[in-house]
Amino acid sequence: MEEVIRIEGGRKLNGTVRVSGAKNATVALIPAAILANGPVTIVGVPNISDVKALTTILNELNVQVIEKAEDHLIIEPRGMQNKVLDHEAVSKLRASYYFMGALLGKYKYVKIRMAGGCYLGPRPIDLHLKGFEALGATVEYNEETKNGETYGYYTIQANELVGTKIFLDIASVGATINILMAAVYAKGRTIIENAAKEPEIIDVVTLLNKMGAKIRGAGTNVITIDGVTRLNGCFHEIIPDRIEAGTFIVMAAAAAEHMVVENIIPQHLESLLSKLQEMGVDMDIEVDKVTIRGGNKLHAIDVTTNPYPGLATDLQQPLTTLLTQAEGTSSVTEKIYRARFKHCFELEKMGAKIQVNEPRAQIVGPTKLRGTHVTATDLRCGASLVIAGLIGEGITTIHEIYHIDRGYDNLDGKLEAMGAKIWREVID
Repeated sequence: MEEVIRIEGGRKLNGTVRVSGAKNATVALIPAAILANGPVTIVGVPNISDVKALTTILNELNVQVIEKAEDHLIIEPRGMQNKVLDHEAVSKLRASYYFMGALLGKYKYVKIRMAGGCYLGPRPIDLHLKGFEALGATVEYNEETKNGETYGYYTIQANELVGTKIFLDIASVGATINILMAAVYAKGRTIIENAAKEPEIIDVVTLLNKMGAKIRGAGTNVITIDGVTRLNGCFHEIIPDRIEAGTFIVMAAAAAEHMVVENIIPQHLESLLSKLQEMGVDMDIEVDKVTIRGGNKLHAIDVTTNPYPGLATDLQQPLTTLLTQAEGTSSVTEKIYRARFKHCFELEKMGAKIQVNEPRAQIVGPTKLRGTHVTATDLRCGASLVIAGLIGEGITTIHEIYHIDRGYDNLDGKLEAMGAKIWREVID
């Protein structure tokens, strides 16, 4: 038995959609909250399965999580116990690695099972571990068997953490945030050079500073952390999800007659919006929303993913689907995750003309897509297939939709409200 999403294509979207809180910020903010010595209230939490997995991990640590309203979480860490993190939720969720930095920072000790998540090719955590070692921690890796299954565990510990200068070989979001969390309680000053600049990092730093941390430089490539001895609870509202916003804007360009995407920060989407304008998409950009009108002829473009403020790798897959409808040959070059092209093979099943030669794909359009059975191999592949289903002829059936539920809050409900024919079914 499996739950699938089915979409009957060819129906134009009309209406307004409100973007939820940022998934990539949320999955770091929740672990960061355990650094506090009092309750942390987070508002704008998206209703996604990654949040449920993080809540499970918090409960394992004896942290109380209160869902006060639909998108409000109160995290109460005062009864917290530092236990070995080996729940299956850890191995299913890549962002669980943020508990490394948080627990190391707070207790100087963490033992955690290897993290999971979408497989997008090698995504090593060497940079995280090197950062912890630079602060004075020792890192051990070993394998243990539990219930007949063998798992890898990291044990990271330190007598004390001492501030230092850390240069990241790659401007990694995960490593930047993890080292930040370990460093807030370190003795003296930590400087992270070649830090990532993504808005989600600024959001995590905003939370930590509200809690009493002393962090400067978020959003630049040099972040300075002066260690403190105590962090307090606070209230924090998450920034809007720029990837969800971008996904809906691309959907609108592909399948809408008239659509408004609201609760966005256009500055976070400049690289995408300029590319869509280059394609010929008709849209108005305002302070916190974008209005898209469909019907324009679209032109082929060349795109390259890059660290922020470049085009987000998470938007490459939805954008590829739109490029199948553009006149001419488009190219997509992937500079973040070279192997992030599994969606292309699913789109080919629907009639797309795509040639993949990693780290590049060439898309010839416009091509008529036809509904068939496809598989969401990862979260953003799922988004690209939903767009394909909206513009495809007939019915598209998407399998392994748990990937979609990991990162999109009520995606099918939001689309249905704008006129899409989309539903879930349980099949054998």
